[in-house]
Amino acid sequence: MLRTAILATTALAALPAFAGEVNVYSYRQPELIQPLIDGFQEATGHTANVVYIDKGITERLVAEGERSPADLIFTVDISRLAEAKEAGVTQPVESETLETNIPENMRDADNHWFGLTTRGRVIYASKERVGEGEVTTYEDLADPEWAGRICTRSGTHVYTIGLISAMIEHNGVEATRDWLEGVKANLAKAPEGNDRAQVKSIWAGECDVSIGNTYYMGAMLKDPEQAEWANAVRIEFPTFEDGSGTHVNISGVAMVEGASNEAEALAFMEYLSSPEAQQTYAEVVNEYPVAPDTPPSDLVAGWGEITADDTPLTDIASHRAEALKLVEEVDFDAGS
Repeated sequence: MLRTAILATTALAALPAFAGEVNVYSYRQPELIQPLIDGFQEATGHTANVVYIDKGITERLVAEGERSPADLIFTVDISRLAEAKEAGVTQPVESETLETNIPENMRDADNHWFGLTTRGRVIYASKERVGEGEVTTYEDLADPEWAGRICTRSGTHVYTIGLISAMIEHNGVEATRDWLEGVKANLAKAPEGNDRAQVKSIWAGECDVSIGNTYYMGAMLKDPEQAEWANAVRIEFPTFEDGSGTHVNISGVAMVEGASNEAEALAFMEYLSSPEAQQTYAEVVNEYPVAPDTPPSDLVAGWGEITADDTPLTDIASHRAEALKLVEEVDFDAGS
């Protein structure tokens, strides 16, 4: 996979900047965005050349500088979007279409990045061992009643850092430190694996609850082996104790500073915010569209109603350095 990405990048770097093309660096997996690429090319006649990179997009763009062939970046998590802006590798985009289609709290105040979908950071709970309504807040996870019953991925992963950053925004650093120590004490095992691996652990009886993104449920249900894991759990939508809603994060897009194909890049960005593309996101990727008038898929709607925390994502992202410091200070990944 990595060799493929490197070869593809080399090939892309050699491409001339022809009109009617847009070059994209993407964290998003090929199967997730291919329907959107196909829709864009059919709607506009432009060609999208996409390089899939598993990490280090910002670092790559910094290293390439003015030589970079990239026009757009697709990524997940507000931290990565904020990082790209801070590194100076993105540029502001003025578009009435984007400002109309994408809510204000789902885009950068300076128009450097735009959210395309949201996903809730939710609780996966064992249907057999956890009653409905037993977990109602994120703060509940630090309660001693969950001792030895929680599984989670690494505390340093961007999804976890996003949730910890949100906790800091709502409760402050010291309260978040106490919470993180409480969650660590309740772990059934040291953090490892991805969100799907946590659901497998619940199915296997290794723990009773885990933290994960909503869309993984849809992905697991499509896989014959993983569907058994998924059917062993249900989704709970926790909130923060201060009354805020469920923590959400985003996938987003940003235009690269010095993009050679700005018109085509803008056309792609605007297409991704369109009703057609937003519905594709809903049905194919099982994420929540950012466009207010686009409903989630029937599958996603069937998991229950989500009331998203409306705290500006930029406010949450501002705490990511503090969040990482707390993870290191409590040695979270060592487990209980």
